[in-house]
Amino acid sequence: MKTRLLEALYLGSLLCGLAFLALAEDQPTPKPTKILLLGKDPDHPWGTHMYLPTCTMLTKCLRQVDGVETIVSNGWPTDPKVLEGVSTIVVYTSPAAEILLDGPNAKAFQTLMDAGVGLVTIHWASTVYEKNFERLGTQWMHYLGGTWISNVGIAMDESLLTSLQPNHPIQRGWAPYELNDEFYLNPKIGQGKPLLQVHTKGQDLTVAWVHEREDGGRAFATTLGHFYRNFKIEAFRRMIINGILWTAKVEVPASGAPVALAEEDLTLPPKP
Repeated sequence: MKTRLLEALYLGSLLCGLAFLALAEDQPTPKPTKILLLGKDPDHPWGTHMYLPTCTMLTKCLRQVDGVETIVSNGWPTDPKVLEGVSTIVVYTSPAAEILLDGPNAKAFQTLMDAGVGLVTIHWASTVYEKNFERLGTQWMHYLGGTWISNVGIAMDESLLTSLQPNHPIQRGWAPYELNDEFYLNPKIGQGKPLLQVHTKGQDLTVAWVHEREDGGRAFATTLGHFYRNFKIEAFRRMIINGILWTAKVEVPASGAPVALAEEDLTLPPKP
């Protein structure tokens, strides 16, 4: 009797285990968070506006986050399949308003924005040319929450980079520090909320903002990022990566995104 009872218990445990395995196998594999980074060919002196090398370096940080998949493209992707399942688009180029809203890819970009896809713009990409502001500005600011109008004023300066929203997820894992960069004066902030600030030319200056659109999409824009050397600063990289993750609706770790890289991963390719 005892033997039969043990056999029954063993068989029951075995069947439960098999049922659990079958159920686990039936569960769909979570889709990765797909992040598209857009760069372009150089248009500034070497060591500044290093669009594609910077995008490649940022992917090495993003891939340290579980479930994140990245793609780097020189300009808007020629294969529409690249856009499928994208959670956020990171743009580090010349004025992105013209690239994204004023060409053959405008409809595809607008479709993504209307679907709630995130948007990140770095430095010059956070802008629209002055000559096109009246035509493109309203739509551009609707997606981004603000803009800089190129070129209404620039200051090469050093300042303490401080936060205006210390509890925002983008602020996780780094503290205020001195930064030397090219600061864009007189940004035009619409529905976006100022996030980061420096002091230059005798005034406080917003150098980053965040925006949550009605369609559910998020935007993070910063006018920082002229010098490649700043991307080699861990706190600077963490701020950028935190912003990318936030727009992709990935939880930013309490200690900030992982951004540690080997020296060879931070080194620019040889100058042509």
